[in-house]
Amino acid sequence: MSLKGKKVLVTGADGFIGSHLTESLVDLGADVRAMVVYNSLGSWGWLDHSSYKNDIDVFAGDIRDHDSVMKAVDQCQIVYHLAALIAIPYSYQAPSSYISTNINGTLNVCQAVRAHDVERLVHTSTSEVYGTAQTVPINESHPLQGQSPYSASKIGADKIAESFHCSFELPLVTVRPFNTYGPRQSARAVIPTIITQALNNPVIKLGALSPTRDLNYVKDTAAGFIAASLSEKAIGEVVNIGSGKEISIGDLAELILDIMGIDKSIECDAERLRPKNSEVERLLADNSKAAKLLDWKPEHTLRQGLESCVEWFSKEENLALYKTDRYNV
Repeated sequence: MSLKGKKVLVTGADGFIGSHLTESLVDLGADVRAMVVYNSLGSWGWLDHSSYKNDIDVFAGDIRDHDSVMKAVDQCQIVYHLAALIAIPYSYQAPSSYISTNINGTLNVCQAVRAHDVERLVHTSTSEVYGTAQTVPINESHPLQGQSPYSASKIGADKIAESFHCSFELPLVTVRPFNTYGPRQSARAVIPTIITQALNNPVIKLGALSPTRDLNYVKDTAAGFIAASLSEKAIGEVVNIGSGKEISIGDLAELILDIMGIDKSIECDAERLRPKNSEVERLLADNSKAAKLLDWKPEHTLRQGLESCVEWFSKEENLALYKTDRYNV
């Protein structure tokens, strides 16, 4: 199956991964509708900065609103559902907003996909649903642990999507990305935090330095979403999208500083620490299922991806979009 000429919807297209996925779909010849969150500024998020913005049909709405989602899905053949609240620290402050956006929003998408007889729904999960690894590498049958309100809301969203597949034969694939990084990522994420502080601040201030993460470059993550929408074998399945390699936050910071040619001290800032039982200590993906069902594997090494990030964040016009003098929740 080809995506050329297919009418597709990307929810959360204004976000980090969503904007990259939108551009990749345009490159493949898809007819892309990009759902962005309605706001009084008329902003399309990262799509405002994209050279592809004239090649897409932008739909401003709200994933929490049933009617809005119904209109966005209408006439689409494939739906990529990425719209979500994702900041873990903010989920401690505003947990109810994560329920309404992540769980109720997913319910709205599933209902609209069912009503409009969409060919395929690619639903976005997250490696955070696994919590701290009980066994490694983490495969898709690993227990789910709600160690933060964010992860709990995503577990709920995953189960809503699963229930629609089991109950109504919704043509669903759940993609479970591990820690995606790349140009345009939010300032609350660790890699933009390290790079922007290295450029502007005398000291690098981070949260816990010992936890490990499985880091996947955003272009590879987008390719995983696309592969999930094309594979018949993946329907009804949950599929990890990860590199199969791990690195500690402290070692990651050292590697970035080495790439940048900068020597600065790295400190653990108590304000940035998660509550003790909420910290996910280790994430390492088993990506063998993605290789088998999607014929997918990452193409970028960690160093290659980080070099791309350093180049992008070092540009004055991009760095100006980030507030490096404060802790971004």
